[in-house]
Amino acid sequence: MKRQKRDRLDRAFSKGFQAGVGGRSKELCPYANLDSRSQWLGGWREGVDGRVNGLFNK
Repeated sequence: MKRQKRDRLDRAFSKGFQAGVGGRSKELCPYANLDSRSQWLGGWREGVDGRVNGLFNK
């Protein structure tokens, strides 16, 4: 069970990262669960930082 929960949070983080790199708004977060939402937003922030710093091109 722990592995499933961790995998869901990892997936939320990676989906948020992809959204940040893609330039999507953080208001479009699809998660309502607090843990998943915070992971998604954390990934989104890292994706936006990477895009702003020129690490990724859209």
